[in-house]
Amino acid sequence: MAKKRFNWRRWNTAIHRDLGYFVVALTLIYAISGIAVNHVHQWNPNYTFERTSERFEPLEITDKATITAQLVDALELPGPPKDAFRRTPEKIELFYDGWSVQADIAAGTATLDRPEERPILGPMNYLHLNKPKGLWTWLADLYAVSLILLVVTGAIMRKGSKGMFGRGKWFIAAGLVVPIVFWLL
Repeated sequence: MAKKRFNWRRWNTAIHRDLGYFVVALTLIYAISGIAVNHVHQWNPNYTFERTSERFEPLEITDKATITAQLVDALELPGPPKDAFRRTPEKIELFYDGWSVQADIAAGTATLDRPEERPILGPMNYLHLNKPKGLWTWLADLYAVSLILLVVTGAIMRKGSKGMFGRGKWFIAAGLVVPIVFWLL
């Protein structure tokens, strides 16, 4: 009876395939979130801002504390703000956690800017930026190790002229040159 030889290529292919399936969701989360975070200077990937206008009876120009209290009542705001800033005697800005109110007390107009978390992208960015810490850090590290295994198993999957030491070496070199050029520039 012939002894069966260990077929490492078969195992390599199976590991690459199954590990690839396992990390599909995380790869999509990190990729989509990565695109969003790369453009944080152009837009806020975590929140949209809802701007609403309100009208109220004009208020008498008095001290900042009195105006703030009257404005909170007039606009039915949720309690006193964290801070208030008076730009001019007629204009005041109230600051709450993550949102604000700009009011012209003489004209009786106010603009409220409130953020709303983007329903899918906000949680993706939360995970991508490792805000949960703790267990998520270990899962993210496991994901990174999985990506390393995918690179290694993928690189050695083919042999010959279509493998890593054939035409693959040129793609690997190009993939290495691009970040080096950006790093040097």
